[in-house]
Amino acid sequence: MTQTSPRQAGSEQARAHFTVPPKHPMVSVLGSGDALLRVIEDAFPATDIHVRGNEITATGDPDEVALVQRLFDEMMLVLRTGQPMTEDAVERSIAMLRGGKDGEAPAEESPAEVLTQNILSSRGRTIRPKTLNQKRYVDAIDTHTVVFGIGPAGTGKTYLAMAKAVQALQSKQVTRIILTRPAVEAGERLGFLPGTLYEKIDPYLRPLYDALHDMLDPDSIPRLMAAGTIEVAPLAYMRGRTLNDAFIILDEAQNTNPEQMKMFLTRLGFDSKIVVTGDVTQVDLPGGTKSGLRQVQEILGNVEGVHFSELSSTDVVRHKLVGRIVDAYDRYDHRAEEARRSEPAEHPGEHPPAGPARGSGGSGSGKGQRKQP
Repeated sequence: MTQTSPRQAGSEQARAHFTVPPKHPMVSVLGSGDALLRVIEDAFPATDIHVRGNEITATGDPDEVALVQRLFDEMMLVLRTGQPMTEDAVERSIAMLRGGKDGEAPAEESPAEVLTQNILSSRGRTIRPKTLNQKRYVDAIDTHTVVFGIGPAGTGKTYLAMAKAVQALQSKQVTRIILTRPAVEAGERLGFLPGTLYEKIDPYLRPLYDALHDMLDPDSIPRLMAAGTIEVAPLAYMRGRTLNDAFIILDEAQNTNPEQMKMFLTRLGFDSKIVVTGDVTQVDLPGGTKSGLRQVQEILGNVEGVHFSELSSTDVVRHKLVGRIVDAYDRYDHRAEEARRSEPAEHPGEHPPAGPARGSGGSGSGKGQRKQP
């Protein structure tokens, strides 16, 4: 795409001009029914964007015009790889260019770098990060031995970790994949389920099987599991083992207690990698039991080779409503915590005034005490 640099169209406005190369149909840039263009116009309401043929012009505030120009540059870089642009990808690209929450500066990574990083191609689809934090999480798995992926539901923390595990297996970086979860009930009772122990445990491990079916030929999975190349097991089965030459994933780690977390992390053997995923806002442990995932960052935060990746509602890749639900619960929890802290606390040594002694009308409580005249 050829373009002119933004030039002043008045004392407070700038103009930028873009020419889309003929090899890229305009529908790939603007979207079906101009859906992508509407996303851009909604994100830059004060900027006039006009399209004529394969020519695009943006006029408005210099900073906003510069962002629009950068956005089209990034979109073209993505399209050159053969990957289509979607409304979600355009929205995420704009968010990356503008910067994060709370006035964070724009990221060093470009949207094109994030959106075109392929992890695994399988069964006609490619698995890749969709947000900046997801890319940093995936990069951390490459460069660290133990990685914690902490974030709300739908941020891809488990799915991306499993994609990296399959990639490592296929490239012969490891010889086996071990997937594990604590078998903790979310308000239900495991013992009341019908069937054998394995049949009772299976529902807790089902999400891991589902992800495997997305990434591998379903017919090959039973063979790989029978050979021990892929193992899916409850966390309790990890005790007493040393796991060498393996990619190990602990999912739903918020439901481990501190002892279980220590036990699991010390299973690490030579030439192995561990990824621990969980959501500290959805702990299903019995009341009073501390989550090992909440505690471990205090213990291992400064240990070399260990990395903590934080994902947030902005990294949710499910229905947009999921991100809003996560934000709503966060606001509710924040208000509840503030209300709890604002409640007056009883200070040591302070006691409420004592009432009159029962049946005597006096202030004493000892036997035989009488009110003196």
